[in-house]
Amino acid sequence: MSDAQDHPQIYLISPSEFDLSTYPAELAACLDSTEVACVRLALGTTDEARIAKAADALREVTHARDVALVIDTHIQLVERLGLDGVHLQDGARSVRQVRKDLGDDAIVGCYCTNSRHDGMTAGELGADYVSFGPVGQTALGDGRQAELELFEWWSLMIEVPVVAEGALDEGLIRALSPHTDFFGIGDEVWNTDNPAGTLGTLRRAMLG
Repeated sequence: MSDAQDHPQIYLISPSEFDLSTYPAELAACLDSTEVACVRLALGTTDEARIAKAADALREVTHARDVALVIDTHIQLVERLGLDGVHLQDGARSVRQVRKDLGDDAIVGCYCTNSRHDGMTAGELGADYVSFGPVGQTALGDGRQAELELFEWWSLMIEVPVVAEGALDEGLIRALSPHTDFFGIGDEVWNTDNPAGTLGTLRRAMLG
């Protein structure tokens, strides 16, 4: 993942649960209709066999289109499943060790809620990107929210690419586009009748 030149790029996040008979085709339709930089496999299950099956199916779709595929949390499955990297959920805590374990070529990103300190530490320890969120209002999580001001500050002060994710809508995307490198988009498209069409709409919001 490289940072955006003129406009943010899309970082697509899988649903926490999906049907393997239909979801790969939905994902393919999104990738074929809108440019996507990276896909994150973010299953809620801890069933290793299910995760592996899902990873195999998504890897076929993403790698055929030259799109990176990373997995949420499960560091030990990255190499075994032929994935491009991992998205960590524990702020900066494990970045140094994971970078050492996976090597320089793997994508290592981490979610830092709204903590500047965690984000800066993660960047210093070798994270390829830092993700902040949720950006929008949601009843999920612990109530912390990543405000526009955080992204404005980050884009001025820090070179590590930044991802904005969580409860996004067109208005938030327009406001954040000048200040973020990637938008992490997931349920915002999968919970609609036409994910590829919705993704196109959100992409247009990024372009102003």
